[in-house]
Amino acid sequence: MSRLVVALVPLLVVVFATLAQAATIGFRETELTDIAGPRSLQVSLWYPTDDTGPAVPIGENRVFYGVPAVRNAKPANDARPLVALSHGNGGSWRNLAWLAGVLAEKGYIVVAPNHPGTTTLNKDAAEAAKLWERPRDLSRVIDVVTKDENLAGKVDPTRIAAIGHSLGGWTATALAGGRFNTPRFARECRAHPNPRICRLSSTRADEPSPSSKLNDDLRDTRVGAIVSLDLGLARGFTPESLAAFPVPALIIGAGTDIGDLPAKLESGFLAEHMPASTTRYVEIPDAMHFSFMQLCKPGAAALIEADSPGDGIVCRDGGTRGRAAIHQEVADLIVAFLEKSIPPK
Repeated sequence: MSRLVVALVPLLVVVFATLAQAATIGFRETELTDIAGPRSLQVSLWYPTDDTGPAVPIGENRVFYGVPAVRNAKPANDARPLVALSHGNGGSWRNLAWLAGVLAEKGYIVVAPNHPGTTTLNKDAAEAAKLWERPRDLSRVIDVVTKDENLAGKVDPTRIAAIGHSLGGWTATALAGGRFNTPRFARECRAHPNPRICRLSSTRADEPSPSSKLNDDLRDTRVGAIVSLDLGLARGFTPESLAAFPVPALIIGAGTDIGDLPAKLESGFLAEHMPASTTRYVEIPDAMHFSFMQLCKPGAAALIEADSPGDGIVCRDGGTRGRAAIHQEVADLIVAFLEKSIPPK
């Protein structure tokens, strides 16, 4: 067997497996403009459906593979658990589309907004500074999806979880009870200077504002579990709020540091301070920060580098495993965690 064929086998397995799932996954996009709150939200929804097709690749472009699903399919009739997804800084709902497809195939309704200011198509600095709006974005989409069954089906309000990658992991943690403290964050930035992390605060690290809305209680009591994927800004959460964290948490860190986001200082900080009885921490040795994003096509890194030098790292992983294998491990961990934390009735 040629080297090319050997290399393609794992990818083809993933593609064929995804295609086999496509008939059970519905997808729709919408913009929420009439909800209570200061900003409109572009939202994607993934959900179980009995419609059989045609399936089309969702979120695909010249760099990333998409996930086959049936656009605007009719949702399944029975009540389903809901998972809200939060993308990282500068990303979009497409980054976790692979996970949304896995969860929808397992029977979950999945909703994923683009957070204004910190998303690919909206990098408005004024909106980006309002980090406290990110958890509220998730609360707003939970409001809408639980009230309107036409969007993605009927939601079981007793089974709701949040999952986030990078800044999205911070968002999910704040949504479920983590309390941020800007003076504490400023002190941490002085002790561990990190431009990637510290510049995301709504205030300068050397001029903290105790009255910042980041210090507000952003908890949504409907959220019964969270998953954090290699988050940042963790050390701004107070140890007291993490020690009293009210819901189960699965924290997954990237074991291969990209240079300025060490898992031990971010994901490890959450795991150290959250209740041991309801928290699980897993560090994946060959995962890098961007390993939790969608699958890259062959040659994707070079294409990205040509457009934006230095950004080709989003298609790099540590070790010898491919991203598909890392995704499988992450998906298995998340599915098992959700089945235990917000179990089906």
